[in-house]
Amino acid sequence: MKIRLGYACISNALDETSSSLVTYSYFKKLEDNKKGAGYNKLNEVIISNFNSLENILQYNIRNDIHFYRLSSNIIPLLTHPEVEIDLNKYKSYFSNIGKIIKENNIRVDMHVDPYYVLNSVSDNVVKSTINICKIYHNMFKLMKIKSNLIFHVGGKTISKEEGIKRFINNFKLLDKDIQDMIMIENDDKIYNIIDCINISKEINCKICLDYHHYKCNNDKEDISNYLEYIFNTFDGIPKVHFSSPKSKKEYRAHHDFIDIKEFVKFLNMIKVCDRDIDIMIEAKMKDDALFRLIRQLKYLGYKVSETTIYL
Repeated sequence: MKIRLGYACISNALDETSSSLVTYSYFKKLEDNKKGAGYNKLNEVIISNFNSLENILQYNIRNDIHFYRLSSNIIPLLTHPEVEIDLNKYKSYFSNIGKIIKENNIRVDMHVDPYYVLNSVSDNVVKSTINICKIYHNMFKLMKIKSNLIFHVGGKTISKEEGIKRFINNFKLLDKDIQDMIMIENDDKIYNIIDCINISKEINCKICLDYHHYKCNNDKEDISNYLEYIFNTFDGIPKVHFSSPKSKKEYRAHHDFIDIKEFVKFLNMIKVCDRDIDIMIEAKMKDDALFRLIRQLKYLGYKVSETTIYL
């Protein structure tokens, strides 16, 4: 049984980000001052983000990290109604990133920003959410890769039951290839893992178990009883999120690092499933937290090769 570890977006070791932003107010100020200046600045930042992403991927390759979350903000102002961006202009950059990913067998995905809510009561929010799904799908096509978009179920609306119904109904509005791209994740306040399982039974979507969110939001169910179903929603290797609480007072917030004792408990729990699993480490210290966890596991006698654990 092989467990691969990954991290999200920013590498602390490189101190680089592929999600540098351009605010609309700054963009408009430049454009108002000189037509084209805002687009020139935007183009400069987008190319910088692509270059940083390539550097991060090369860093991951050289450190045997084969699981990574792409930033959803590589292209600033992507959906702003007053900014026109043609993704095809960056076709060569997307192609280069996709080539690196494919040639080095890196698993990547994206997590949509929280203001994209598929079960929203606002028609405009739902439309913008469906639109961003199409845009990200197009980005993956330009990279020539298949990947996933991670969604929380969303808001509570009138009731949880109504929120689930709205999510299912709006999910069915998506094209089949976009439906196949979506993975739902249990959250820390409203929609727990049982809710996600019930939704998955209706729409046949993948479920990403967030273990920290499960600890925050559950109905006292034993998660070990549901692991087989959750993992079987994948036609390939399942994906899990793991983080540790910042403190007892700020339990929902992520810690800088991973609590090794809790992680070992989780490894013992999933070991009975006897299948390869990818675990995304969601810690504030990013890749530093990943490598610290690896060193701790080695000390405890686990069989570890670079960022992969063998159980």
